[in-house]
Amino acid sequence: MHASLSLLVFGALLRLAHAATTSLDGIYSLVQRQIPEHADSFTFSLFQADGDSFAISDSTEGSGINVQCSTVSACARGLYTYLTQYGGVDIWWTGSRLSQLPSPLPAVGIPVNGQLLCHTGIYHFNTVTFDYTATWWDWDQWQAQLDWLALRGVNLPLAWVGYEYILIQVFQEVGLSDDDIASFLSGPAFQAWNRFGNIQGSWGGPLPTEWIDGQYALQQQIVARMYELGMTPALPAFTGFVPRALAQLYPNASIVNGSQWDGFPTDLTNVSFLEPWNDLFVTMQKSFIAKQQAAYGANISHIYTLDQYNENSPYSGNTAYLANISSETFAALRAADPEAVWMMQGWLFFDDETFWTTDRISAYLGGVPGNDSMIILDLFSEVYPQWQRTESYYGKQWVWCELHDFGGNMGFEGNLPELVSGPIQALAASPSMKGMGLTMEGQEGNEIVYDIVLDQAWSANPLAITAYVESWVARRYLVSPLPAAAQNAWSILSTTVYSNAVSAATIKSILEVEPAISGLTDGILTAVPYDTNTTIVPALQNLIAAAGENPALLAVPEFLYDIVDVTRQLLANRFIDAYNALVSTYNASGATSTSVTAAGEPLLTIISDVDAVLWTNDNFLLSNWIASARSWAGSNSTYADYLEYNARNQITLWGPDGEITDYASKQWAGLVGTYYYQRWETFVGYLANITASGTSYDNTTLHEEMLSIGEAWDSETWSAGWEVTGDTMDVVTGLVQKWIG
Repeated sequence: MHASLSLLVFGALLRLAHAATTSLDGIYSLVQRQIPEHADSFTFSLFQADGDSFAISDSTEGSGINVQCSTVSACARGLYTYLTQYGGVDIWWTGSRLSQLPSPLPAVGIPVNGQLLCHTGIYHFNTVTFDYTATWWDWDQWQAQLDWLALRGVNLPLAWVGYEYILIQVFQEVGLSDDDIASFLSGPAFQAWNRFGNIQGSWGGPLPTEWIDGQYALQQQIVARMYELGMTPALPAFTGFVPRALAQLYPNASIVNGSQWDGFPTDLTNVSFLEPWNDLFVTMQKSFIAKQQAAYGANISHIYTLDQYNENSPYSGNTAYLANISSETFAALRAADPEAVWMMQGWLFFDDETFWTTDRISAYLGGVPGNDSMIILDLFSEVYPQWQRTESYYGKQWVWCELHDFGGNMGFEGNLPELVSGPIQALAASPSMKGMGLTMEGQEGNEIVYDIVLDQAWSANPLAITAYVESWVARRYLVSPLPAAAQNAWSILSTTVYSNAVSAATIKSILEVEPAISGLTDGILTAVPYDTNTTIVPALQNLIAAAGENPALLAVPEFLYDIVDVTRQLLANRFIDAYNALVSTYNASGATSTSVTAAGEPLLTIISDVDAVLWTNDNFLLSNWIASARSWAGSNSTYADYLEYNARNQITLWGPDGEITDYASKQWAGLVGTYYYQRWETFVGYLANITASGTSYDNTTLHEEMLSIGEAWDSETWSAGWEVTGDTMDVVTGLVQKWIG
């Protein structure tokens, strides 16, 4: 039976920001999508309560399950709690195992209650996640993601897709030509930084109309589904970043140039900013939000993401100037939507801490009246929390967030003890903390880290890590009996690799980094903060032993993913030893071309071995990234080639001339075996040649050669295999014998 009741509004944040749906149709549809064989086994109903809460109980009319909840989003979380705690099943990035829910359904017994920790919201996404992970996602992938989010209780997701469609219309209204606009918009794989005002224009060609239209159509589906699932999408607004031609069209408007970003040439950065006290800014904001409301619904959300200074310095550091910027920006938002709430990432206060003194932060935030008018995402709470030095953002609402996976890098990294204790401590110390969330740059790997944050949001006490991990592993592998070795593997990982208090949000393997003779192993992102031989090695050995004890594990996608992932990490770490040996050989007084070449062979062998194991699992294929990009073009090969160039450039040179080379590097089959292999092969050859000739090491010459390799690779189109190759366990067993013994 579909029930619908009026809700008590929950929390100041959503009181302003969300006319929450009270229809449970979306939850019943979720059940139909994920567990159709039990579509009639769950009954949902809404009750009045302050905050997100649920109660699970056995049906009095049969073998079904009742989920009562205060919000539609809480209904989804209640369902998930039953599925995981009683059904023993879960949904993963590698796919859903919810279809393996036992029949008949396990009884609940004593009813179970759940309450959202912050009584307000669970946030998800970073602006850049939409490029590092979701650039090429189609509706099927978005549906899976939104179901994953809903079940875990996320009710405040970012919704950036399709922004350019409406922005272009606003630009056209104020007289900008198609050429003016085309010179401003960035390529599909780089739109996040255009939205941030970091870059403008595209080095791969102008943004095609087909892309703009396709993304807008996709956003309509995404926003509708978010609302249906009880979520409040955080929607875009007009930021103030404009094409340079606007200054000629409106010479009396106050338009200033932003700062240069990450070494990009001036024609691709120094983005023009229309200051918000201009009437033109207000006009454009009103137009943008009116069009967006017409497209998605006037009451879908009143929360607007708007970042003006994300890695982009203000025109002035004068506190009065900063207060006026924020005051007028918010006034324009409220002129467009009287219920508007301004959401911004707090990354700028950490990233440019020298500029953003507490006086300037106070002035900027203080320019916005009232504390419930803003939401600050404390982007890096688990390592560099800014709420502490800003007196809880001077009373503004803020969200405790975990930042992870810079650029979508794939190295193992996490600090489970901090993730279960940090939010609890922050909430006790800061009444203006109104939520928790994930602000990963790329959503790849390290799944346990994301899960524990979202589960901690529903517990008033720190989760017991040992018990949590045991339950997590049992659901993840879902075989009976589950070998103790599988639990042992994750016990090792969770207490070592994933209990590291490192000051980074990712660990990048040096095999993905442009080769050099020094500086690769001591960087904050490349230093491995654990002993491989006492962590990765026994974890992998235990996983292999588990498969031997119960071969049913070899039919579990998550197990195969994990064993590839752990093997990948082992080899990536072994690469450091091989690299150090090469450098030592090269620097030795008796070095010869032959000795250097021989010392370089293990590096190339490891790269080939990494590539081989990655090829055995569909989740680690470069071809997926490229195929997804090209699929947006249909049969238009020219358009497909354009998209592939964007896809390739982001994960390699990240810019026309390698401006932030390797930032978004990945360990993907095909990428490792071609691009990384070629660079390291060239590096070894270079060292051997200069050793033979007696010439000096020249980093500039080597860098230019690496840049040439990248430019050539980015210009190619994929013609190698597209499918999985090799048997995972056969390959892993051989590699273990080679690299562990």
